This record gives sequence, structure tokens and C-alpha cells, in this order.
Amino acid sequence: QVQLVESGGGLVQAGGSLRLSCAASRRTFSSYVMGWFRQAPGKEREFVAAITWSGGRTYYSDSVKARFTISRDNAKNTIYMQMNSLKPEDTAVYYCAARSGTTYYTRVENYDYWGQGTQVTVSS
Repeated sequence: QVQLVESGGGLVQAGGSLRLSCAASRRTFSSYVMGWFRQAPGKEREFVAAITWSGGRTYYSDSVKARFTISRDNAKNTIYMQMNSLKPEDTAVYYCAARSGTTYYTRVENYDYWGQGTQVTVSS
């Protein structure tokens, strides 16, 4: 069983920055892909970014590319997402997710483990 715990959400003005963290309970994630998703009120959960634990390859949705950066710290079993130039439309609950394997996917059903989510609110 894998447990994921997100932190770092909050309220920020448009143009500001936040850094989300996701701490994983498992020691070894060498064959996992870690992802960030988000869900705004009344909308479906959508893919934001992903990173392969072993090689550190990163992938982003078009809506956040060049503004968000996903990274990992192997020693701390933690992934991060640095979010810059935030916009009101980035307001959502952000979820960390994990799936075994080395191929990333953008669909919710392809991920096996989920955190509880952290709220990000961007005011205009």
C-alpha cells in the first residue's frame, strides 16, 4: 500500500507562486510515475504534470507548461510542483497520484494511488 500526503496549498493573488509537496510512504519508487492532477468545482479531474521517478522525465499539460515545474527528491521520497504566474483559472484541489511503471498517462483511471488533495485558490 502506498500513502501520499500533499501539502503547500493556500490562497495567493494572481501572478503569485506556490510550491506543492507530495510525500510518499514507500521507500522505493524506482519504477513509478508520479503525477499531479487538479479538480475545479463542477469540473472533472484533469492531468497537470507527471514525472518518472527513475529518470526524472517530466510532462506537462499545455495549460501549465512554462509556468509549473515538477521535480523529485529521492532522498526524501517527495515530489514537488512549483507553480509560478498563477491565474484564477488555476484554482482547484490539487491531487498527487502514483502508478507503477515507467510510462506516464494523463487519465485518472491509470493511476493506482491518490493523496487527499490540497486546495489552491488564486484571487484576481
